[in-house]
Amino acid sequence: MLETGSPAPDMVLQDTDGGAVRLSDHQGQHGVLIYFMRSTSCPVCNRHVQDLIRRRDEFAVADVQVLVAVPEDRGEAAAWKVKRRVPFPVLVGLQRMPHEMIGLSTKVFGSLQQSGSILIDSEGVIRHSHAATMPTSGYDRKGIAAAVRSLHAPA
Repeated sequence: MLETGSPAPDMVLQDTDGGAVRLSDHQGQHGVLIYFMRSTSCPVCNRHVQDLIRRRDEFAVADVQVLVAVPEDRGEAAAWKVKRRVPFPVLVGLQRMPHEMIGLSTKVFGSLQQSGSILIDSEGVIRHSHAATMPTSGYDRKGIAAAVRSLHAPA
C-alpha cells in the first residue's frame, strides 16, 4: 500500500465513458480522494459510497475531487454508476485492476479483494492511505475527514 507523505504514482485509469483519467492531470488544481471498492456488488462498499455522496459538499468546499475505483470492467462499472446514481467519476483499470496499482491485493486465499482509499493533495503527495481486508474496515471516514481538513490547515 502507498505510504502517507510519499509521491502519488501517475496512474492512468479509464472512466465509464472510456476516457483516460490520469492522476497527474489533477496536480496543481485540487486534491483527489480515490475510494477503492472491493466490488460493486459488496453491500458494505455501497454504503461507503453512499456516505461519500452525502459528504460531497464537504469535499467540494475543500476542493477535493472524489473518484471511485472498481475492479469490474467498464460496462459493469457504468451500469452500477447509473443504478446507484453515483455523481463521481467511476474508474476501472486499463491493463490491470486499479487496486493492484496501489498495492491492494486479494487475501484469504485470493477470495477477498482489499478495499481502501488514498487522498492526494494538489501537489501530488499522498496525505491519507488506508487499506483493509474486511469490507467493514475499508472506509476510514474519520481518517479521510482529518486528512481533508489538514489540506487547508495553516503550516
